[in-house]
Amino acid sequence: MQKAEWLHLNTELACQLGLSPDDLASDDGLAILAGNRVLEGTHPLSMAYSGHQFGGFSPLLGDGRAILLGEVRDGNGRLWDIQLKGAGLTPFSRPGSDGRAWLGPILREYVLSEAMHALGIPTTRALAAVSTGQPIRRERLYPGAILTRVSQSHVRVGTFEYLVSRRDHEGLNILTQFVLERHYPHRLGAENAAFALLEEVMQRQAELVASWLSVGFIHGVMNTDNTSVIGTTIDYGPCAFLDAYDPRKVFSSIDHHGRYAYANQPRAAHWNVAVLANALLPLLGPDGRTSAQEVISRFPDTFAEAHLTHMRAKLGLTSPEPADGALAADLLTTMASGHADFTRSFRGLGGLGQTASSADETWMSEFQNPADARTWLKRWRARLDRDATSEETRQGLMQQTNPAYIPRNHRIEEMIQAAVDGNLNPLHALLDVLSAPFDARDAMADYALAPQPNQEVCQTFCGT
Repeated sequence: MQKAEWLHLNTELACQLGLSPDDLASDDGLAILAGNRVLEGTHPLSMAYSGHQFGGFSPLLGDGRAILLGEVRDGNGRLWDIQLKGAGLTPFSRPGSDGRAWLGPILREYVLSEAMHALGIPTTRALAAVSTGQPIRRERLYPGAILTRVSQSHVRVGTFEYLVSRRDHEGLNILTQFVLERHYPHRLGAENAAFALLEEVMQRQAELVASWLSVGFIHGVMNTDNTSVIGTTIDYGPCAFLDAYDPRKVFSSIDHHGRYAYANQPRAAHWNVAVLANALLPLLGPDGRTSAQEVISRFPDTFAEAHLTHMRAKLGLTSPEPADGALAADLLTTMASGHADFTRSFRGLGGLGQTASSADETWMSEFQNPADARTWLKRWRARLDRDATSEETRQGLMQQTNPAYIPRNHRIEEMIQAAVDGNLNPLHALLDVLSAPFDARDAMADYALAPQPNQEVCQTFCGT
């Protein structure tokens, strides 16, 4: 047996879950989280599910390298799944797979999931990352690693598809009731449980994707097997954050046609909800197709409302006006044509006053078309004059909405390379700065910088 070693232990999350950080950090704890020991009384398992991958249906996918250890109940009575990712072969591992993971994708998911949590976006969490001491062969040999992932659910749209593909309508009904009882108890009295579940998932998915777009996040693989029924971000693979704003931007090396490009994510989520509706048809009754279509048809407006709420907050607007959507859209258009950095543009805007000043020039320097940016800035200030919020309050709200720091792709790649070379300091520094993304710190100023041309990351990979 190879010697496992710690990469990182999330002691804050451990305490929230009611787990002892000292116990986890012990040799026994390390052995469990490295997949080398099964905790007495537990029965680890891997989940079966189907999924539409880039639009094509795969009847059997399942956890090919993930193992659920069990559940823990936190101090508020909520149950959480504890899952090892990269722990070895499972019944669902694909031919030729080793069920393992190398250090790169494990640290990518650890950092990005914790960053998303700090940004206030629903997500799975990272409890621990350990190196296994076992080399993993991909393009070459890499150090092996395992992520301990935490979520209130690992049930996906593909879980429902799996039961339908097997014509297991009894299992479909049991799963529907389980998800409602566990995650949507306020809908337990609904006349039709499947309809109630579809409504909730539609709402959660619309809100989730709106929150992704508000911080420039691209998931990369929005297949139905990667779509959580509780509206959390799950399965971080070739995901990335925008640097320069480009609505057509794709990072994933396997998304050859841009199906899951930044601006296509709402459409993809809408399609995934429709797939869930189709899976639930056996439980929806004689008018099921009509009622399902009614829920599906509400998705675009639900998303648009959620997205506009985010954009108003990013622009510092607190009293809605009908033209706010056009104002936000025009800024994004100006950013796209000016190749302006998404995060820096919004963060800098929050520091501007309601009258012109020398600070305007610094903000406009983010744009290759500063004249267009200046024109938009005048419209924004005219809009602020009609808003009831004071300048000080508005600036404070914008600084707590527009992050100073995101997990920039070049920083992630630098951190992974350093870790491969045995240096974990960049990992610790990155986790520190991303734990408080809205709090600008002079010592961390470099983390707010956009990449230089030679630092830009053009592609990201699943790493499976």
